[in-house]
Amino acid sequence: MEKILFLTGRLALKALEKVLVDLRSTNFSWEIKEIGLQVAGLMTAEMIRRRLKGPFEEYDRILVPGRCRGDLQKLSNDLGIKIERGPEELKDLPQFFNKKSTRMDISGYDIEIFAEIVDASKLSIKEILAKATDFKNDGANVIDVGCLPETEFPHLEETVQELKNKGFKVSVDSLEPSELIRGSNAGADFLLSLTPDTLWVLNEVSATPVLIPKEPEDEKSLIKSIEYLLKTERDFYADAILDPIPFGLVNSICRYQRLRKIFPEIKILVGVGNVSELTEADTNGINALLIGICAELQATAILTTQVSGHAKRAVAEIDLARRVMYAAREQRSLPKGFSDDLLTIHGKKPFLDTPEEIKTIAENVKDPNFRIQISDAGIHVFNRDGFVTEKDPFAFFPDLKLNDDASHAFYMGVELARAEVAWRLGKRYAQDRGLDWGVSAEKLTEDMLTHCQPGTTLKDKKRKKK
Repeated sequence: MEKILFLTGRLALKALEKVLVDLRSTNFSWEIKEIGLQVAGLMTAEMIRRRLKGPFEEYDRILVPGRCRGDLQKLSNDLGIKIERGPEELKDLPQFFNKKSTRMDISGYDIEIFAEIVDASKLSIKEILAKATDFKNDGANVIDVGCLPETEFPHLEETVQELKNKGFKVSVDSLEPSELIRGSNAGADFLLSLTPDTLWVLNEVSATPVLIPKEPEDEKSLIKSIEYLLKTERDFYADAILDPIPFGLVNSICRYQRLRKIFPEIKILVGVGNVSELTEADTNGINALLIGICAELQATAILTTQVSGHAKRAVAEIDLARRVMYAAREQRSLPKGFSDDLLTIHGKKPFLDTPEEIKTIAENVKDPNFRIQISDAGIHVFNRDGFVTEKDPFAFFPDLKLNDDASHAFYMGVELARAEVAWRLGKRYAQDRGLDWGVSAEKLTEDMLTHCQPGTTLKDKKRKKK
């Protein structure tokens, strides 16, 4: 049986022991070592090197706090034992070991993302390339160049050629046959979209068409177009048109289902913008649900826009959702436990400690530095001089006694604001770290090989000493 040595600090010692004792069905034995520091999150590789003495033959690996900074690979080589980071919060250890054993892989997907640059005719080529780059970085597979009705697009050919030169797959999105022909002749890979009345365009182009019905409810017209393309053995996608709420969403989903039942093998494209853009609700949940439906339909591609401010992360959300839904479908599992990044507003387990557990931690604090934690009871602030619980950050001010320390007061204001947001929404909060908004915002990156940089208040104090 594997034996793991857990390194921690004084304040977390009892809590870590309780978590490990409560673990069920473990395939390892363990031992805990407190290496002579108060806060486990301040542990570094160099500190471990100085304070941890061998021999280590009885252990198979060493697990350190998730926020431990420094080069653990080098430390492992020097000490002759594997050293790795655990989760950032010790109460996540059960999940940490469960994920290790189940290996939740979300690298695969089978739905392509067509990301539309809306009103591209109004944009310069430079602006189009910049948007295309952002879309690709967020996970888009195809850049859809959106044309405008009755609007000239003199730089269409140059736009397609420049995108192709930069390595993008390109679709031209227009109901004007002449623009579709121009786009294909310039090198576009796909054409959106051809109705039964414009199928003649296929005689003029080599690009892959997306077929749509004459009208959204006219399923027979789409079926006829599909049957015609199948006879020609030409590649194509079919789109039954997803309608917005409350103008036929359910009926349109059923159209896609019937389309898949009639044609089990064809490529289906689903345009999701009519729902995500035209519903004023957070898009990450909408997109997750829509992509789940697409996964069941075994759709080949989706078309999305990213126009409205509330849909600013649509491509990234869909990229994550398609990976989660693919993994869930392939593993015959509910879409749970694969990633927390679609949970952008509320957390599954936002409050790691009870008020009583936080009070126990506070009793062992021997210095004047303020600690901030949250529980279902509110926001807790404590140091060696006291323990205060409030729900309104302003209520803490009289107890903080920071009237003559502007920089520290500013720091506490920032942290208490974060804590309040986390407590009210039910999100994880960790002092000195920004809130995690999942896929809905860019991740705050940290270099774990370096020491944590001095905070604003510490920098200010250093300046005053000079």
